[in-house]
Formats: sequence, C-alpha cells, structure tokens
Amino acid sequence: MKNNEQQDQPLFEEKQYLGYNSLSMLRRLSLALFCFGLYWWKIHNNRNGDLFFWLGISIIVISIVLLFVLHIKIRVYKNYIELDGLWTTRRVKIDIGNIVKIERKPYSKYHLNNAVFNLQLNGLIRFYTGGDEAIELTSKEGTHTRIGTQKPLELEKILKELTLIGQ
Repeated sequence: MKNNEQQDQPLFEEKQYLGYNSLSMLRRLSLALFCFGLYWWKIHNNRNGDLFFWLGISIIVISIVLLFVLHIKIRVYKNYIELDGLWTTRRVKIDIGNIVKIERKPYSKYHLNNAVFNLQLNGLIRFYTGGDEAIELTSKEGTHTRIGTQKPLELEKILKELTLIGQ
C-alpha cells in the first residue's frame, strides 16, 4: 500500500492560472482603459457615461477573478507527465519512456502569446499559459511537444533525471 502511495505522488507540480497570461491581461486592461477614457470624455462633455464606468469596473473585476482560474496543471510522475486543465475534459499523458530528447528553449520569439492547451499546429503540440521559457519534448515517433512553464530549470532537471538523457 505504501508503494502505491509513493508512486502516486508527483515529483514535480506546477499550476498556471489564466489571469497571468500577458496578452489576455493586456487586452482586458486596454479595454478597461478605453471604457474609463470614454467615461471621462462623456462626463466632460455633459453627457451620461455611467455605463462605460461600470463596464470598466466589470472588466477589472473579471481580470481579478481570472487570477484564480486554473488553466494548466503540470504534474510529473515517475513514468509519465500529466497535463490537466479546467477547460478540457481529457487529461493529456506523455509517457516518459517514450521521450528521446529534452530541450529548454524560449516558448516563442514573441513576448505576448495566447494561452493554449493541446494546440496541434505545424507538427508541434503546445501547452502554454505564461512564462518566457518552455520545455520541448521529442518522442520516439518524432512528435514535438512544447510545454510553457514558469519553472523551466526545475522541470528540465527532473525530466532529464527520469529519462537519463544528458547523463
């Protein structure tokens, strides 16, 4: 029984929240500033702009709530990596024994990126909420998976220890 409990404990765990995505945050704050600007303009031109004020407040409240909405949970176990998210009904499991190459690299050349979960595009499977760096895994079949992370050094280290790559 104790062996099963130890095997079920993740060796690495990271949670990424939707509200911390830079591009989404920039969009929401720009829209809120636009609403407050229109409110200011309407007030100074003797027109009622209360709707814009309350719309701007609502956008800021939604932004604060999104700071607590889980987007991706990354867990590394002894035999597999599990990627789970709020918006998906299916967990993604990557077999560690199937990994032949692990690279730490920038997630993208752009600073602002959309949050994605299991986006398959141009032969690359992407998981991203925030952060500048990612871990790219290559499987025996040649599948490339890029996982954006806030803790790239720690994730790379644990994966290389488990796969014995780079030792």
